[in-house]
Amino acid sequence: MKVNVEIECTPEEARRFMGLPDVSRANDVYVDSLVQAMKGAGSLDQVQDLIKGFAPMGEMGLRMFQQIMESGTKAAFGSTNNK
Repeated sequence: MKVNVEIECTPEEARRFMGLPDVSRANDVYVDSLVQAMKGAGSLDQVQDLIKGFAPMGEMGLRMFQQIMESGTKAAFGSTNNK
């Protein structure tokens, strides 16, 4: 048996319902500091270094995210690469 339940609510209502903390202020500080740092970057290499430092788990986190995105793309569209 399969049962589907649809709940219509805002992201804020869902966060409260699940008991998750409100991290909007921390997110605002994080984004503001990232924007300020990127404004000071003069080259693409500097931007990449900044992003690696700001990303969760640094460079390893970026690699994991890239692998997740690549595998999701392959699953959705099929692999055109026969490795």
